[in-house]
Amino acid sequence: MGISMGPNQYGKAEVRIVTVDRSTPRHSIKDLNVSTSLRGDLDEVHLSGDNARVLPTDTQKNTVYAFAKQQPIGEIEDFALRLGRHFVSSAEGINGARILIDEYGWQRIPVEGTGHDHSFSRASDEKRTTAVTIDGDQAHVVSGLKDLVVLKSTGSEFWGYPKDQYTTLAETTDRILATAVTARWRYLHTDVDWAKSFESVRATMLEAFATTHSLALQQSLYEMGKAALEAHPELAEVRLSLPNKHHFLVNLSPFGLENDNEVFFAADRPYGLIEGVVRRDDVDDAPMAWYSTAEF
Repeated sequence: MGISMGPNQYGKAEVRIVTVDRSTPRHSIKDLNVSTSLRGDLDEVHLSGDNARVLPTDTQKNTVYAFAKQQPIGEIEDFALRLGRHFVSSAEGINGARILIDEYGWQRIPVEGTGHDHSFSRASDEKRTTAVTIDGDQAHVVSGLKDLVVLKSTGSEFWGYPKDQYTTLAETTDRILATAVTARWRYLHTDVDWAKSFESVRATMLEAFATTHSLALQQSLYEMGKAALEAHPELAEVRLSLPNKHHFLVNLSPFGLENDNEVFFAADRPYGLIEGVVRRDDVDDAPMAWYSTAEF
C-alpha cells in the first residue's frame, strides 16, 4: 500500500490591520482581518522538511501591511486580488493562493448633526467578507457577509411537521422569526463594481426576508437567494447559513396573565441551523476547493 501527500496549503491566519486615510482633515478608516494561504509544489517540505519553496508566513503577514501602505486598500475584493496575484507571480513553486478578508464596519459619531471628521463607533457585529482564489492565471471571487442579525415580529408560521413521542414543540401560525445571516455569493467574473454589488445584494436579500410570509426558515432562505440571483446576473450562486434564533412564548398563566404574542424568552442555544445553496441551473458547479472546510 502506497502513501502520498494529498492537497495542502499553508499561510498566515487573521492578520489584523487598520488603516487611516489622512489625505484630508476628514479621515476614513479600513478595519480588516486578512488570512492568506498558498498552494503549489510543496510536497518536499512535508516529505523531507525542505523549506526551499516555503515563503514564510511571517513574510505573508508583512506583505499585507506593505500592500496597505503602498496603495489604498479600496474594496476588499480588489485588495485580495492584488495580494493573491502577487504571491502566485513572485513566489517560486506557488501556483495558487487563497485570500480571506473580513471587514469590520465603523460609522462616524454624529456631532451637532454631522458625522465627526475623525471619531467613529462600531456599526454592529456584521462583517463584510470576501474569499479570493487565484489558480494560475484565473481568479475566482466569493463575497458576502456574516453576523447580520435580523428579526420579523410577525409574518412567520411553523406547522404541519411530523410528530413522534419526543415532540413537544407546539405548532404556531404567528411567531417571531430571527436569525444571524451568513451569506456568500459566487461571482461569474471579476469585472464588477464590488461596493455597488455588495450593497445591492445585501439590500435585496433583506427585502426578501422582510416581505416573505414565511412558513419555514428554509423558505425564507430560498427566497433570499432567489431574489439575489434574479436581480444580479453577475452571480452564479448564493450560499446561506441561517441559525434560528429562537424566541419562545413565556407562559404567564400562573400569574393570571394572558400572553398574546407579546412576551418572549430569547434562547441562544441550542438552535436550529438552516443551510442551503441557491444556484443558477445554467452555470457550472463551484469547485469544492473554492471553499475551506470551515465554510458552508
